[in-house]
Amino acid sequence: MKKTISIILAVFLCVFAWSNSAPAAPEKWEIDKGHSSIYFDVRHTYATVRGLFNDFSGTLMLDPDNPDAGSIEFDVNVDSINTNITKRDNHLRSDDFFGAKNFPVMTFKSTGVRLIKGNQYIIEGDLTIKGITKKIDVPFTYYGMKENPLKKGQMVAGFEADFTINRLDYKIGTGQFADMGVIGKNVRIIVTLEVLHDK
Repeated sequence: MKKTISIILAVFLCVFAWSNSAPAAPEKWEIDKGHSSIYFDVRHTYATVRGLFNDFSGTLMLDPDNPDAGSIEFDVNVDSINTNITKRDNHLRSDDFFGAKNFPVMTFKSTGVRLIKGNQYIIEGDLTIKGITKKIDVPFTYYGMKENPLKKGQMVAGFEADFTINRLDYKIGTGQFADMGVIGKNVRIIVTLEVLHDK
């Protein structure tokens, strides 16, 4: 009898220890839009043209102790493109490029995260632009987490992704301007995020 009780107790202690050491499930964090941005660079003949998208939203699930267990879904309003020149922005919104009327939103949905080394990760996912979906790998840096210096009782975490896509893979243009040497095919995208979560 004593042996049976000892075995049951040992099993209970093992289960208790495992449950307390198991990683926490990712929780939803809010994107701090005032301190987050989506930038892009593209070559124009010899100059680099830079712009950003002003309107975006997303759902981020994060366990700061296990960033590779997280996930993200992102929506970007194409009409919010801003290169600081209205005529150019309207041309980019047109059917010559983004076709914003028919394809108003770009989306990214992650399918997995893997650690490279240190605070460097790759997030795998599906990027959809103009109804075309491609699987991409996005390198990102996890800068860490701490209590928000501006709001007691709130945590803040930071990330930055830096990657390049070929715009012609998504039919953002026909390739005519690339062939002329006017607008490059490759677009560098930088996503910098601060995300918030109450303690």
